[in-house]
Amino acid sequence: MSRTGLLAQFKRTLQTASVTKPFEKVLIANRGEIACRVMKTCRSLGIKTVAVHSDVDDRALHVRMADEAVCVGPAPSSQSYLDMQAIVNAAVSTGAQAVHPGYGFLSENCKFAQLLEENGISFIGPKERAIQAMGDKIESKIIARAAGVNCIPGFDGVVEDEAAAVRIANEVGYPVMIKASAGGGGKGMRVAWNDSEVKEGFKLSSEEAAASFGDDRLLIERFIDNPRHIEIQILADSHGNCIYLNERECSIQRRNQKVVEEAPSSFITPEVRKAMGEQACQLAQAVDYQSAGTVEFLVDSQMNFYFLEMNTRLQVEHPITECITGVDIVDEMLRVAAGYPLSYSQSDIGINGWAVECRVYAEDPVRYLPSIGLLTKYTEPSVQHNDSKLGVRCDSGIVEGSSISIHYDPMISKLVTYGPDRTSAIERMERALDEYVIDGITHNTPLLREILGNERFRSGDISTKFLEEEYPKGYSGGALTALQKGELVPSVAVLHHLKTNRTPSDDSVNYVISCDEEKVPVTVTLQNGKYSVTFEDKTVEVSPTGGTHGTLQEFKLDSTSVVPLQHLRFDGVTHTVRYRCCKRDVTVLTPLQQKYMDTMPVKVKEDTSNLLISPMPGSLSSISVEEGDEVLEGTEVAIVVAMKMNNSLKAPKSGKIKKIWAKVGDIVDGDQKILEFY
Repeated sequence: MSRTGLLAQFKRTLQTASVTKPFEKVLIANRGEIACRVMKTCRSLGIKTVAVHSDVDDRALHVRMADEAVCVGPAPSSQSYLDMQAIVNAAVSTGAQAVHPGYGFLSENCKFAQLLEENGISFIGPKERAIQAMGDKIESKIIARAAGVNCIPGFDGVVEDEAAAVRIANEVGYPVMIKASAGGGGKGMRVAWNDSEVKEGFKLSSEEAAASFGDDRLLIERFIDNPRHIEIQILADSHGNCIYLNERECSIQRRNQKVVEEAPSSFITPEVRKAMGEQACQLAQAVDYQSAGTVEFLVDSQMNFYFLEMNTRLQVEHPITECITGVDIVDEMLRVAAGYPLSYSQSDIGINGWAVECRVYAEDPVRYLPSIGLLTKYTEPSVQHNDSKLGVRCDSGIVEGSSISIHYDPMISKLVTYGPDRTSAIERMERALDEYVIDGITHNTPLLREILGNERFRSGDISTKFLEEEYPKGYSGGALTALQKGELVPSVAVLHHLKTNRTPSDDSVNYVISCDEEKVPVTVTLQNGKYSVTFEDKTVEVSPTGGTHGTLQEFKLDSTSVVPLQHLRFDGVTHTVRYRCCKRDVTVLTPLQQKYMDTMPVKVKEDTSNLLISPMPGSLSSISVEEGDEVLEGTEVAIVVAMKMNNSLKAPKSGKIKKIWAKVGDIVDGDQKILEFY
């Protein structure tokens, strides 16, 4: 740790010793990983915690971690986690002195903060005025301009209707961003490049905003093409102190939702960092901000930066800032809410090391759709290093046996790795993802693993368009490259040799290895206790190193690269392994077995071209056609709401509606048919 960091820690220790506990009991008005994370800091401070939960969350991890728990309603969040009065009643009945809202749900609801205050309960967040001002994207831009903060050109008023949206978009100039005034997290946001897309975007964004935030107001601003998304973490107290904790790079996004984040940014210079940090503090002080908050900016290739929005809450990606600064942000939020000054001044805040965060979601990374189900196996990566500040951090709210449902956000965990530099942090993340065992649902770790290995990402050449540029046709699901095939084939060949208990007398064996519809003849030779594998006119030495974490097995190739495999199943012929986070069925046959296998008939895939199939589980919120209607290809015919997002389903071809198989309000499964066409 740097000298500045050590001095800051020493100063913090002295201050903590002289300050009584901020609160005796805190209620956490949230669920999942963020509720668990807040509880950990409370526990370290000797503060008792109260969990709230819906009836389907009665056995959730955050409920088990808390000292007390109160059920606040049924599964739909509108009737439980968003029920302000029920949560206030829970705080009053348990004697909680304060409420920490986490992020999402009621975290940026000024009415909730006011209701708590009326009941004599502290809100662990900013004051009502700051939440209201910064939560409204229209008002926040006006305040930001007045505070001397750089802003994106756009329309500062409320967009009244579809016609006004088209007129404003033409005045601002295409492309434009349509966004919910009260929104966040990528919800209620659409990019439009022409009038037609503005009309569709206005409809979908307003509906999504109303469903997610109870506020359908929209604004329109110029879309900054190919920018970086950089955000500044700030802390402010009631004594006039405000500091910034450097920046986070959040440019790797999919549909405006962050996927991979890092701190610091490899792009920002010290001069720009200082300018952004000072502007973030100017904005916070303009609204008398008191708590942790995040000011988000878009930064173009010339390092011009523009205010995007301010999140008046604890940010999802706050752990990477904690890693590089040594500041416990939740601890500071508790202290500020209790009326104490910040533990740090700006001179205490340095940059020590590098941190990367991957958002692990229950979703199909190919179709980018949520996945629900039971976690049949779940093992988090191990902390590999003696110094806990130089390793792996996994913020999760689940355990093996937990369920992922359609009612809530599909996040499984925030996986964070920390190292002395960017390269080491990325390499540790690759290792951590390779160790992660998640079964029972589909998840996005294959995409995360592929991003980390991408040469452009490794060089730091990224923007918010990174994923669409690298995967213009969408992520394909991790098809093997020649290099990866060169790692997987010899490793599985030796793995098979070991699993079938061959003895040293079997010094040379021929196989045909099938993976990704490719058949590779190999020869495995065991001589003097050493394996060599010959395939495609090359020979590599393979040394099994043994399991290191759960089902993980490692194979060293030519004493250079190490190939980690999770061995999941083996039926005598096919090994199911997870390599680079992708689950693969690798078949190993003798040449004779393969000859017979080639004579087997191939199963014909069912033709579904005349069907509209729900691509994800969710609630069918609308059907805009009737049986007998004529529709054109690309016409919206239904909307499925899944995990707070509206998903527009469009006709896959032109034709007539033959049969409607579902009705509005139905809970549909992924791959369930909704409409049939002539």
